[in-house]
Amino acid sequence: MDRKVWKFLTAVLVAASITACVTPQEYRTVYPAVCVSPTPAPSPECESHALQQLPTDGGNHYLLGFIEFDDQGQLWNRKQMWDVVGKLATEAGTKELLMVVFVHGWKHSAAPGDGNIQTFRQVLAQLSDSESQIAKLTGSKPRQVAGVYLGWRGGSVPVPWLENLTFWERKNTAQKVGHGSVTEVLSRLELIKEDKESTEPGRSSTRLVIVGHSFGGAVVYTALSQILGSRFVQTTGPAGIQTNAPGFANLVVLINPALEAMQFSSLSDMTTERGTYFASQLPVMLEMTSERDRATRYAFPAGRWLSTLFESTRHDLKRWNAVTRQEETINESSANIAAIGHYKPYRTHRLYPLSDRERDQVRQLTTAESVQMFIQSSAGWANDKPGSKIRFGDVMLERTTTSAGRNPYLFAYVDKHLIKDHNDLDDPRIIEFVKQLILISTQSPEQVKAVRRLQPSATTP
Repeated sequence: MDRKVWKFLTAVLVAASITACVTPQEYRTVYPAVCVSPTPAPSPECESHALQQLPTDGGNHYLLGFIEFDDQGQLWNRKQMWDVVGKLATEAGTKELLMVVFVHGWKHSAAPGDGNIQTFRQVLAQLSDSESQIAKLTGSKPRQVAGVYLGWRGGSVPVPWLENLTFWERKNTAQKVGHGSVTEVLSRLELIKEDKESTEPGRSSTRLVIVGHSFGGAVVYTALSQILGSRFVQTTGPAGIQTNAPGFANLVVLINPALEAMQFSSLSDMTTERGTYFASQLPVMLEMTSERDRATRYAFPAGRWLSTLFESTRHDLKRWNAVTRQEETINESSANIAAIGHYKPYRTHRLYPLSDRERDQVRQLTTAESVQMFIQSSAGWANDKPGSKIRFGDVMLERTTTSAGRNPYLFAYVDKHLIKDHNDLDDPRIIEFVKQLILISTQSPEQVKAVRRLQPSATTP
């Protein structure tokens, strides 16, 4: 190509990318007032509010708050954070809460109409209706479902053919955001749960779940990785008796996280060295990667290979597997290049559909059906062992034969028919599965006893 033509095209691309930039901004600028929407899809006047209350199809309602960050990981406005956190703390004073945080990923934001917000609302509404149904079955009070959407500039260029070139630039931003104020926000939300527990020891059912998708998974894990590692070490009690492995909050879910496997090596090593977990152990972290996530399967390792050319790595790193009673060898170079979900040695599960139906042929479960599934899957988790299978409606979660039963860190490779690409979140089977893991991980001791009384004797296929 002629050099003049090449220079001209380059100048055009640069100019287009500059003029087409997504303007950094705070979208939810009205607070602290809670906007009560009369419809499940928020009314137009509610869209600029950082605090919303929305109804469900089942006659219940849930809260939704927005907290936003700039490209350096700083809060757009600390007052926005304090108003959202303060509202949840006030609610917790008189109610039990199920708090769910969602951190979006690449190409998304906190802008009204964003597809991730719509999916998050759907999950919150389903959780709220399930909470009501479970409360009726167990004779307990339903928890108030409260969602918190953490927004950042996941897309810097809105032009489809240009935005795909922003993968690495947004990855760097995601890790900046994770190193910023996200840890503070998540810690303040966890403090609400801990304060509730301190006033009602052993009786509180207030719980916290954190979900990160794509680079949102990178944001979450960057913010929490050191805390998770520290807490796992603290599982040994008096006389060397091991306890349940605690995590951060009650459950962390990472979907198609764009992070190298080496970031997870310490947690994988520690959980592999421990061969048994108590029947009371609940899931702590779920990582899911689609086998068809081309961004993390192909683009990610190519970029990592270039950026790690001069790093020193070992090819014969040893670790002990307490299940197989054998030593395993980890290749640091491979783990440093591959995205976590595509690195086979760290996988603990496969998640796959039980039929070949396309998603438009999948019927959404009724609330009663969903609760019945929760009762069965909860029993499946309690009886989990190496190689076991737990059915979640139309999908199966199969543990590898090398991972301990009830190992609370789940690294699941997901069938391409369930998650079709990097940004796909809309399959009702995946939404239901994540909802089920949330319900399993957030039971109170009283709910566990009540649910087990309802469980059938045969729990796993």
